Amino acid sequence: MNIYDISKKAGVSITTVSRVINGSDKVSEATRRRVLAVIEENGYTLNAFARGLGLDTMHTVGILMVDPSDPNACNSFTQSLGSLQRELRRYNFDSVLYCVGYDMRDKAQTLRIMCARKLDAVIILGSFFIENNPKDNQCIIETARSLPVILINGSLEGENIYSFLCDDRQSAWDATSALIASGCRRILFLHQGDSLSERRKREGYSGALRQAGLEADGAYIRTCPLGIREGAEFVEELSRGLSFDAVLATEDSIAMSVLKYANRNHIAVPADLSLIGYNNTMLAECCHPTLSTVDNNTEAACIMAVSALMQVLRGVKTPARTTVSSELIFRESTRPAL
Repeated sequence: MNIYDISKKAGVSITTVSRVINGSDKVSEATRRRVLAVIEENGYTLNAFARGLGLDTMHTVGILMVDPSDPNACNSFTQSLGSLQRELRRYNFDSVLYCVGYDMRDKAQTLRIMCARKLDAVIILGSFFIENNPKDNQCIIETARSLPVILINGSLEGENIYSFLCDDRQSAWDATSALIASGCRRILFLHQGDSLSERRKREGYSGALRQAGLEADGAYIRTCPLGIREGAEFVEELSRGLSFDAVLATEDSIAMSVLKYANRNHIAVPADLSLIGYNNTMLAECCHPTLSTVDNNTEAACIMAVSALMQVLRGVKTPARTTVSSELIFRESTRPAL
């Protein structure tokens, strides 16, 4: 049985059934009892699509993220996804997950599909989706003409677009400054790509070096494979032509590659090589020595984003951009300040 059958048996419109399901006060008590009796008699199960009919809301949000099976995908995305879905459930919203690869045509096509699904909003998880070329962001701006768009750790100006940014620039600045304070001078910066988040981390790293009177040498900024074995081999090759006494990695998995390289070559961490990762994943505590890392508070960003979305859906004016502060977690892979 579906919502159409309920309306027919109760002798009311589909809109009336939907109002009863959603607890609207625009239904008489007698009609409400009649509809509920039919629902109970037939064991009808409420779902997001039935709730949406007649009230112009599906109580469903689409979440767009990078395919988690892709080795280049940030390994903290699954944690952020869990936070988003948990918070949406608190407000009685369902979610539909869409995963795409790195082809921008896939991103645009998926956003078009999401618009056609009569969703209440779209949440885009990760700065990967924001392109350097403004023309490539047009698909997001077009989506926002139909639905509110929430960006998690991404930033884009546009009507009906709300950005929630982790303060990656400041956190990378703080991490680099901590390494300098501990006596490190040749700090290698290993990153995974050229997303907005990665660019802001590079800015923080370079800025902290310059503030300390050190050269921000491009030779020390390298893209590293995310696979731990491949990453360790990359660092091994790099060490043959480059001397470094510390590494700031933009992912904990990259930092694990450095740790594997150090263990293989009997390099003491942190006595001879200091190391800081990023995202404060479980990896950071499952290695020896345990990994100092940046907790970029993506869970807080997700909680704030869902709360703001509820305000937007109620028509409440909401800031277009919110920045969430990060925290540097010190463990065994770094030396204390001198």
